[in-house]
Amino acid sequence: MDFRSRRLGYLLAAGTVLGLGACAATPRPFPAQPPMARDTDLRSVYVPCRVEPSKKDPNHIVCAPEAYVSPLVWDAANNSLFRPLARVFAVDPAGEATNVNSFDEVADSAWFTNRMGIRPIGIEELMRGACEPALMLDDENAQDGTWVIDQGKPNGASPGFRVNLPGKGKYMFKADSKEQPERPSAASVIGAAAYHNVGFYTSCEQIVYFKPSVLKLTPGLRFEDNSGIERDFNKAALDKVLDIAAKRGGRVRMQASAWLPGRLIGPFSYDGTRKDDPNDVIPHEDRRELRGGRILAAWLHHFDAREQNSMDSWIADDKKNPDSSPGYVRHYYLDTSDCLGSEWDWDAISRRLGNSYLLDFGDIGQDFITLGIPTRPWERMKRSPGHEIFGYYGVDEFVPDQWKNEYPNPSFSRMSERDGAWMARILSRFTPEMIATLAKMGELSKFDNTEYLAKVLEGRLVKILERYLLRLSPIADLRLDGPNRLCGTDLAARRMVRDPRSFHHSARLSNGANLPVSELTNGDFCVDLPPTAPATYVQVYLWDAVAKGALVAHLHAPNGQRGYFLAGLERPDPGN
Repeated sequence: MDFRSRRLGYLLAAGTVLGLGACAATPRPFPAQPPMARDTDLRSVYVPCRVEPSKKDPNHIVCAPEAYVSPLVWDAANNSLFRPLARVFAVDPAGEATNVNSFDEVADSAWFTNRMGIRPIGIEELMRGACEPALMLDDENAQDGTWVIDQGKPNGASPGFRVNLPGKGKYMFKADSKEQPERPSAASVIGAAAYHNVGFYTSCEQIVYFKPSVLKLTPGLRFEDNSGIERDFNKAALDKVLDIAAKRGGRVRMQASAWLPGRLIGPFSYDGTRKDDPNDVIPHEDRRELRGGRILAAWLHHFDAREQNSMDSWIADDKKNPDSSPGYVRHYYLDTSDCLGSEWDWDAISRRLGNSYLLDFGDIGQDFITLGIPTRPWERMKRSPGHEIFGYYGVDEFVPDQWKNEYPNPSFSRMSERDGAWMARILSRFTPEMIATLAKMGELSKFDNTEYLAKVLEGRLVKILERYLLRLSPIADLRLDGPNRLCGTDLAARRMVRDPRSFHHSARLSNGANLPVSELTNGDFCVDLPPTAPATYVQVYLWDAVAKGALVAHLHAPNGQRGYFLAGLERPDPGN
């Protein structure tokens, strides 16, 4: 059953309850069925075929969506200028996300796979990210001339080249900048691991240290630079890239990004749908994972979260023929190298990143009205002495719900309190040990930089949890422990967002009757439910004495079944 069918079922169920109000006093908004766990956009579909000539076959047939090209200048202008102006005259209230199931979560889909939000993630899995063992490079034992360069890096801020390794596949190698050595590659690996473990599809990112002699340059290569001019990628161009890269003991440090599987068909947009994908039916700006991604981006300072840093891939059922149907489109987040404090050449812009859009009409208007007298956050920004490679990435001036990316993102702009709280519940599962591990994954030369990075990641996360776990209920992981015992985990208590002594759990039925609660450890607690009767339906309200909002659990006791069935969860907004 897809999301639209499920919502229709809810409406029909609610209509039935209203029509039978004289016979049943308790509303039943949730049917007695499990939440939707898998989106139908993972099903294989057919798309029309077309002739798309290739170098090897002028009559090559492609049965996949066409590639979408996203010009950076147009995307920036559209979201900074044209879209805001259009919305002035539009009747388009930003409601709640539409791909949310009956447990206030999102299903596994072509966009998102529930990982740490539903099960424990170990340190080894955290570090692996999207890198399967077969994709890991053995830079220590690589033989001379075995890493074949078959393409120059076409564009982007980081210089690099593509390497083709027989039996491994293709990798894009990118060098760090001289201005912030080691930060871009560290950010790529740490950011990709964070995005992957949260649940997004990402590329496999790893840091490699290799001898220049392992490279073999294919003659006659060309590449297109940022200005669109085609140039030779020869030994001089290669030497220039290697000269920029950081070094350690005669070895070159670079970031290696494994090529994505399938047929690449261009980036996804943060609004609308892909018209040539039959599975793509929910407007992207109304998808919770894309909206809630704003909180993850704020944590990592991923201000460059825009459609050019994403990629759609057609995953054909026939792995030997990636251009064939049936298949489905998978959506990837790419390039987190601008996370953790990337800077522009213009310091005034670097200070504003995260605090103001590049073209921010709200800030322009406020400066005009106030004559620019009030001190703005970016005027207080300071680099941490000794940790300049992280630019202005810090904790003191970070305000989670005021964070902004480079220019408006349609999905981020529509994020609701529920979307932000959903992402915060997932992020709360990053323990201090896991955050320390993320920092170590950057393989930074200076231990002080690793310690500083862990401190900033933890500090920014604490601010996020304080903002988004203390309004709507942070209680999650509800499960039935026996026929009449409901248990849950208070994520705010587990992450110690407040003094543990502040948390005290209570429960009552919708009729006001209090229920016994047993406090366990590590934020866990259980509630004793009343005995069931045939066709019983109850609503249990749960509080933790810290968050303003309650969690409402809807439970059935269907005829012929012993014990309760958890049908749905709600987190009512308590207001300001």
